[in-house]
Amino acid sequence: MLTQEKNIRLTHTGRNTEMGAVFRQYWIPVLLSRQLPEPDGSPVRVKVLGEDLLAFRATDGQVGLVSPRCPHRGADLYFGRNEEQGIRCSYHGWKFDLQGECVHMPTSDAKIYCKVKDRARITAYPVREWGDMLWAYMGPLDSPELPLMEFALVPANHRYVSKKLQECNWAQAAEGGIDTAHFSFLHQPIANSEKEWSDKSARMTRGYSSKTMNHEHLQWMKEDAQPQYEVHRHGAGLVLGGSRKANPGERYWRVAQYLMPCHGYTPSAMPGQNYFGQSWVPIDEYSCWIYVYAWNPERPLTQEEISLYKTGGAVFSETDSNFVPLRRRDNEYLMDRIRQKHENFTGIEGVSEQDAAIQDSQGTIADRTRELLGPTDIGVVRFRQLMLESADQVKQSIPPLGSNNPSAYMVRAGAQVAPENLNMKEVMTMRFGDPIGYVTDSPATNTKSV
Repeated sequence: MLTQEKNIRLTHTGRNTEMGAVFRQYWIPVLLSRQLPEPDGSPVRVKVLGEDLLAFRATDGQVGLVSPRCPHRGADLYFGRNEEQGIRCSYHGWKFDLQGECVHMPTSDAKIYCKVKDRARITAYPVREWGDMLWAYMGPLDSPELPLMEFALVPANHRYVSKKLQECNWAQAAEGGIDTAHFSFLHQPIANSEKEWSDKSARMTRGYSSKTMNHEHLQWMKEDAQPQYEVHRHGAGLVLGGSRKANPGERYWRVAQYLMPCHGYTPSAMPGQNYFGQSWVPIDEYSCWIYVYAWNPERPLTQEEISLYKTGGAVFSETDSNFVPLRRRDNEYLMDRIRQKHENFTGIEGVSEQDAAIQDSQGTIADRTRELLGPTDIGVVRFRQLMLESADQVKQSIPPLGSNNPSAYMVRAGAQVAPENLNMKEVMTMRFGDPIGYVTDSPATNTKSV
C-alpha cells in the first residue's frame, strides 16, 4: 500500500506536479499520425498531462503542437485557418508558426508588431513523427533523442498502431499491464470439457497466434495462480518475469517490460510471433490514452492480423471513429451475466475490455492506502518505487532512468517454456540471447522508421 501523499505523487501529472515533471523529461505520444492525415488540414484538439493544446500539420508536413488560445482576445485557434506553415486566428487574423511565434499581426502596423511580438508568442512543443505516432517533448530542457523502441524502427508494414480511451488514472492502467498474475482469472474461459475448453480458449485468444498463446498456456495459467516472480532494473526501466508450472520438469515463463515513463511490452509472444506493446499517456488525473501497437521484426503483418486488431483482437479494443471503446464504463462494458456463468470469467468480450473494466472499477484514481498486497504484486511494488524515485531525481535535477539513454529501449518481452532449474536471466538468454532482453540482431537496428 501507499500513503495518501505518495498516491498523489504517483498519480497526478499536471504542470506543477512531481510526476508531471517526470513525464516532461521524455518524448511521449500525443496523437496517431493518421489523426493529422494531410498538410494544411483540420487541426486536432489535444489534452495531455492536463494541458489543453492544439495540433496541426503544416504545409511542409511538419506538425505543430501549440496553446489553443490566441493571446490577442483569447479566441480558440481550433477555429482558425491552417495555412502556409501556420495557424491563423479567425477572429482578427493573427498567425502563429510551429514554434509559437506570432508571424503576422494584421491589426497592427510594423512598429507595434515589433514591440509586442515577443509577448504574443504562444506555448509550443517540439513534435516528431515516429512509428506512425506523433511524439511531443514537453520538458524544460533541450529535447533528447527519441527512444529506440523496436516497433517504431521496423518498416511500416511490419507494425500496426492504434489507441483507445481509458476512463481511469494512467498509473492503475499501467499497473494492470505489469500485473501478469491476473491472467489466472480475469481472462480465463469457463468450460466443462476439454473440447469446450479448446474452443473457448480460441475465442479468448482472438488476435493472438495459436503459437503465441494457446489453450495449453491458458491451462497452465489457470492451474497455477501463484507464479514465481523476478524483477530486474535496466537502463530504461524494469524487466518483470513470472513463471508457472508447466509440463513435468518445465516452467512456463511470461516476461514483460516496463519502459520509462509509461510504456509496457506484453509477455505473450512466443519465438517468431508478433510482439505487443502499450503506452499509458495521461490526459488528466482521471483518464488516459492507451497507445497500442503490434509488430513483427521478421515479416510484414498479414491483412488477417491487421483486420483482427482493427476489430478488437489481442490487446486492441474495438473502438468508434474517435477511439472510444464500444464496451466502456457508461454501458458497463456490455457485461453479460449469463456469459459470465458459462463462457468466460467476466462476461465481457475482449481481453482489452476486460482489463479496462477491472482497472476502471478501482475508481478514477485507485485508493492505494487500502490495499493488501501479496507475493504476486512484486512487479507493481517495483513500478511504484521506480516512479517515485524518478520524481525525487527530477527534483534534484538528476536525469531519470532512460531519459538520456535511447538505446536502452531496444528490448523485447515474451514467453518461453524452459527447464525448471533455470532462473529468469537464464531463460531470457535462452529466449533472446541476453539476460535483460536487449536486441542486437533485429532487422530494425538497420532500418529507419517509415
